[in-house]
Amino acid sequence: MLTVRAPATSANLGSGFDVFGAALERPADVVRVERAEETTIEMSGAGSEFIPEDPEKNTAGAVAKALDAPARIKIDKGVRPASGLGSSAASAAGAALALNELYDRGLSRSELVPIAAEGEALVSGEAHEDNVAPALLGGFTIAAEDGVTRVDASLPLVVCLPDIVVSTRDARRVVPDTAPVEDVVDTVGRAATLTVGMHRDDPEMVGRGMEDRIVTPARAELINGYDQVREAALEAGATGVTVSGAGPGVIAACYASDRRAIAGAMLDAFDDVGVESRAYQTRIGDGATIH
Repeated sequence: MLTVRAPATSANLGSGFDVFGAALERPADVVRVERAEETTIEMSGAGSEFIPEDPEKNTAGAVAKALDAPARIKIDKGVRPASGLGSSAASAAGAALALNELYDRGLSRSELVPIAAEGEALVSGEAHEDNVAPALLGGFTIAAEDGVTRVDASLPLVVCLPDIVVSTRDARRVVPDTAPVEDVVDTVGRAATLTVGMHRDDPEMVGRGMEDRIVTPARAELINGYDQVREAALEAGATGVTVSGAGPGVIAACYASDRRAIAGAMLDAFDDVGVESRAYQTRIGDGATIH
């Protein structure tokens, strides 16, 4: 048996819709694989009752098929589905790394990214690399048509996950088809600022770069209490706040010394609108690891 720990991820980060992603130090999935004649999947952990164990409908099953690597796959979910924290990507990335090693396929992590993305397409409907890239490569990643660029960042973060379900498909439906030129220009500037901030591990620059006038406002409306939570986090010291991935997770950039206060403020703000939540004091971390 081979075991892989695959991290949660946060995509978009405000200004980088379908492009930016970051691996989180915590939470994470644990994926265990064993060679078998045919693929079977066993799920446990957070929200596992909502994830199909049929290999034809499971991200890990799709990866096993793509790699021609049948296996008994056991996934202990630390990343809740429909969280905006790359739950399906963690399972797909973990399975890809584990099966590549188990069957000695010899593929690099970069070569595994599109394979894991095809697995995640079962959930989102499209093969996006913004979550699977950081899940495999770690750090901050920029997924473009001509490949993935990785930045070795370790920025402190707080992620608050409310007890609300926002499906990736629903979150994609609310994204506007068009945007004013001035909003596009502003977003490009923000994205450039965030990228430089990641290179420097600069919370102030990353926070400014998280601002977004196009996608985030539409998705924020799906999250009860978002505006209050964002304001509370900023007042507690966050340098920037945005929706994590498709939501409902809310992510804040900050200094390490402010993480505890920010986490408490975000929890209290969700509680004030009658929403239970949990917070992770985390940072940008490594990609999937073999144990």
